[in-house]
Amino acid sequence: MKSKSNIITFVFIISSLFLAILVHLILKGTFHDNFRGFITFHFIKDVLFIIMAGFLIRFVITKNDKKNISILEQLQSINSEIKDSNERYDIVAKATSDTIWDWKIQDDKFVWNKGIENVFGYKKDEVGSTSSWWFDRIHPEDSLKMSVKLYSFLEQKTERWQDEYRFKCANGTYKYVFDRGFLVKDKDGKAVRMIGAIQDVTKQKEEEQRLKLLETVITQTKDAVVITDTNTSENPIPNIIFVNEAFTKMTGYKPKEVIGKSPIMFKGEKSDENEFKKLAQAIQNYNECVVETISYKKNKQEYWVNFSMIPVTNKEGEHSHWISIQRDVTKEKNQEREREQLIRELTQNNKDLKQFSYITSHNFRAPLSNLTGLLNLLEDVPIENEELQEILNGFKRSTLLLNETIDDLVKVVIIKDNPSIQKENVIIKEVFENVFFQLNNQITLHKPTIKFEIEDHLALHINKAYLESIILNLMSNAIKYRALDKTPKINIKAISKDNFVILTIKDNGIGIDLDKNKEKIFGLYQRFHNYPDSKGLGLYLVKSQVEAMNGSIEVESQVNKGTQFTLTFNLEK
Repeated sequence: MKSKSNIITFVFIISSLFLAILVHLILKGTFHDNFRGFITFHFIKDVLFIIMAGFLIRFVITKNDKKNISILEQLQSINSEIKDSNERYDIVAKATSDTIWDWKIQDDKFVWNKGIENVFGYKKDEVGSTSSWWFDRIHPEDSLKMSVKLYSFLEQKTERWQDEYRFKCANGTYKYVFDRGFLVKDKDGKAVRMIGAIQDVTKQKEEEQRLKLLETVITQTKDAVVITDTNTSENPIPNIIFVNEAFTKMTGYKPKEVIGKSPIMFKGEKSDENEFKKLAQAIQNYNECVVETISYKKNKQEYWVNFSMIPVTNKEGEHSHWISIQRDVTKEKNQEREREQLIRELTQNNKDLKQFSYITSHNFRAPLSNLTGLLNLLEDVPIENEELQEILNGFKRSTLLLNETIDDLVKVVIIKDNPSIQKENVIIKEVFENVFFQLNNQITLHKPTIKFEIEDHLALHINKAYLESIILNLMSNAIKYRALDKTPKINIKAISKDNFVILTIKDNGIGIDLDKNKEKIFGLYQRFHNYPDSKGLGLYLVKSQVEAMNGSIEVESQVNKGTQFTLTFNLEK
């Protein structure tokens, strides 16, 4: 700068001297000698003036240069501060992941930083430059509340503005945000600019909602909830720091009466010492534990409690608390004892009934055999008295019926006493042929129309004697309980479907009133018709035999229209 002022001064002096000399020579050649001294005087004066003016100009230029240098240095300092401020702004914006916005209120111009892209997914050309773009992306349920608070702030009715609302992302979803704004005013105090920072608080909000939900569950659940610390220096079971309302209802203790104390206080004379030892050991090893023991309420009343102790860890993975879920299971315990007692009684009764059945069937066998033999001998003896003959015939029928009943009872006992039975491959059609042979007299007498639809080689892996007994019972019932006013019809069908064999036997007989008898149709000693030789054992025996072979049986029936039995057996061996 100094050399520059010297150059300007030198150029000025040289130029001015050149002009002065030139003017002096011209004037000297033009005027007479009388004026040459006067001209020389003025020339010298002009030279001195030029030199002084040069130094003055140099002084002014030098002083101005110093002032300009000071201003330049100030501008450089300001620019450096602005640069540093911008760098700090960018660093803070990146560190906080906040979305910074700048709103020039008078012009309604909006500027966003890169957070609008990074946080909310908007591309640069998708971001609007007015406040309406901002407001349009606020959730409709939050928009009114947020607008009222912002307007109040802009009108300077409130000193600060911050709000939580939901902001729409580029993909159409919403994020919870926390927004704070700073207002810039002009010299008249009028709001001209607003700068704000939007922070994504979606995770915090979701966590807050989750905690509120957990709090609601803990406070509203019917199960007692107890939270303890982890300090076992004084007691093997750490001290209580929280109990819910359900705990007070269950034990009678209010929170202030138990907080700071160990759950050992609920232990009493009949409490299971081993359960408490198990609990203490689990706590020592930070293992989850379930305990069931007798505990004591505030009024010293005994009750059975089932509770679990679960360790809770913090973010660093350190054990911070224990949470216990407790339930009064006194009622269940009493029911369990009653059930066990009932099972013991039923087991004993079942043994007694089996024994009775064996004894009865064995003791009846010999007298019945003798009686049957005597009745057979009487057939060869001529009896002229008709009344006596009628009595003997009735006696014989009763004896045969009693013998059949004993046989059926023995079959039932055998089935119930031997759940595992011998099975073999059985051709279903052959079993029906054997049954038809046994029922030949009844078929010949009553002449039913039999429709038979079974494939020749359709087979089951099953107990042959059981299957034959089942079919014999159902077929004989179809004939026995025929309708007397129409020709008996029996439809028999067997198909293989989805690894099962489905066998149906349908008749057009007198039927059964299922509205009255559906629940007891397969019951023991259940009779649905007034037939004199009906024993009430047939369907009970059928169902027992079907279930012994892992099959199922269903019945459909209407009075005076007929009955259909459907049997289902698994084809797998």
